[in-house]
Amino acid sequence: MSQPSTSPESAFAELGQIRLDEVTLEQMLDKVAELANRTIPGAREVSVTLVRGGAARTAVTTGEIARELDEWQYREGFGPCLDAAPSGDSVSVPDTATESRWPGWAEHASNAGIGSSLSVGLPIQEAVTGALNVYGGPPDSFGPEAIATAETFAAFAAVALANAHLYDATATLAEQMREAMRSRAVIEQAKGIIMGERHCSSQEAFALLSKISQDTNRKVRDVAAALVDRAVGTGRR
Repeated sequence: MSQPSTSPESAFAELGQIRLDEVTLEQMLDKVAELANRTIPGAREVSVTLVRGGAARTAVTTGEIARELDEWQYREGFGPCLDAAPSGDSVSVPDTATESRWPGWAEHASNAGIGSSLSVGLPIQEAVTGALNVYGGPPDSFGPEAIATAETFAAFAAVALANAHLYDATATLAEQMREAMRSRAVIEQAKGIIMGERHCSSQEAFALLSKISQDTNRKVRDVAAALVDRAVGTGRR
C-alpha cells in the first residue's frame, strides 16, 4: 500500500485557507483531488465526477487511468461512482478481481492495474450531484482510516459545489431581473408614445400593444421596442 506524502491535518488546513470566492469550481476541485491523492492512504489516482441533468463527466483527475475508468462507467451507465453520486454514500470495491456488482467495469479496472476503488458521494444539491473517486493499485487499499479521510475531502468538494451552484443561481436571477427591468422600461416608453399620439389612458395603450402582439405573434416587448425605434427614427429626420 502506498503511503501518503501529506498529513490529513496539513491538507485540510490548506483547503480551509482557500477563499471560494477567489477560485473557480474547477480550481477548487482540482486542489481537492490533488491533495486527496497525496493524503489518502493507498491512493494511486483520484478523480471527481459531476452529474448534471443525468449527464456525468469527470471534472478533474490526477491521472488518465482514473479518467478512463470513470468514462467507462458513463458510457455503460453503471458503476461505483454512478451509484455513489445520487445516494451520497461511500461505495467501496475491495478487490476488482472478485467484484460481482459491476463485473464488466471491475474486469476493465483489474486489467488496468487497479485492484480496488472507493467512491464517496457528494451531498446532493438541487441540480448537481457527484462523487470523489479514489483508485488504488493493490486489493484492499482502503481501510477505515482511508475511507474517513476520503469522506472529509468529499465534504470540502461538496462545499465548493454548493457555493458554485449558489453563485450560478444568483447570477441567473440577477440577469433575469435586469432583463425584466429592460423590458418594463421599453414597454413604458411605447405606452407613452401611444398615449401621446392617441390621447388615451395607460391601460388603453397597453391593451393596444397586447393586441398587436397577439395579431403579429410577437412578444409585447418586441412590439414596444419596434414602436420606440420607429419613433426615435422619425424624430431624427
